[in-house]
Amino acid sequence: MKYNQFGKTDLRISELSFGTWAIGGAWGKTNDAEALKGLEKAMAEGVNFFDTADVYGDGHSEELIAKATKGKETEIHIATKFCRAGDIYDPKTYTMEQVQTYCENSLRRLQREQIDLYQIHCPPLEILKNGQVFEVLEKLKDQGKIRYYGVSVETVEEGMYVLENSNASSLQVICNLFRQKPLEELFPKAMEKGVGILARVPLASGLLTGKFQANAQFENDDHRHFNRDGQEFNIGETFAGLEFQKGVELSKELGWIAEGRGNMTRAALKWIMEQEAVTSVIPGFRNVNQVEDNLHATKVKDYTHAELERLKAFYQEHVHEHIRGPY
Repeated sequence: MKYNQFGKTDLRISELSFGTWAIGGAWGKTNDAEALKGLEKAMAEGVNFFDTADVYGDGHSEELIAKATKGKETEIHIATKFCRAGDIYDPKTYTMEQVQTYCENSLRRLQREQIDLYQIHCPPLEILKNGQVFEVLEKLKDQGKIRYYGVSVETVEEGMYVLENSNASSLQVICNLFRQKPLEELFPKAMEKGVGILARVPLASGLLTGKFQANAQFENDDHRHFNRDGQEFNIGETFAGLEFQKGVELSKELGWIAEGRGNMTRAALKWIMEQEAVTSVIPGFRNVNQVEDNLHATKVKDYTHAELERLKAFYQEHVHEHIRGPY
């Protein structure tokens, strides 16, 4: 496993880490035993960083991580998020009293005394411009409740604002072969500022595994069913903002990336890990088999310059115009 310096922090984290939305809920049925096996397998293979949030399964994913990392608190770094348990548009959600409550609740579920990385969970740009939340996070840092803080953003504009107007240590960004816009301006600026990048939705909600057919059906409690068109939250979080059938069509055109790399999943993750600004890519998982498949991405061959140019042109000419919602 390769470890990357996480911006200006004193953390070095695995280039492939894992997000835990799927094991908490909103991706169909969950299985705690399988989730714990997956977490154990990841750690056994050198993964030392996990991303979660207080709303993933109403805190359940935090509890699962606590169970899996018991006794490994100094070795395994945890990032969690806050604000979506409240009204994300209400400034009261970001007051010292409220954020401290969110923080204490996460610490209790994680069974830790300090959160390694505490992230604002996709707040509106107006909240970021208000600036109050950054003052609150600085106070929590001074208190020792959190080690560092960052922001999970939906758009390049939000990310650029954070880079220019805060002391955030990290940005969490939607980045995959269907969402290459951050590479143009945001990633170079993050490197210039010494801010770490966590790449989420790396497989475009499964589109980039190449396994879906246009008639695929998802369970009612799976966001790929209930947020397919952005009904519940930002449309970019589901299928990277692409209309599902179009996404399936585009993924088939990318089938060639699997050649010599095992499968599309590994190839898609490898492409993100090759982006210089990305500290770690955080795919989700629901079982140990998915963890093992994702881990193989660290061992597949690099892309050639010609392949990278081909993928850039594919995004610009065939994908960009079909992405819905601001990004």
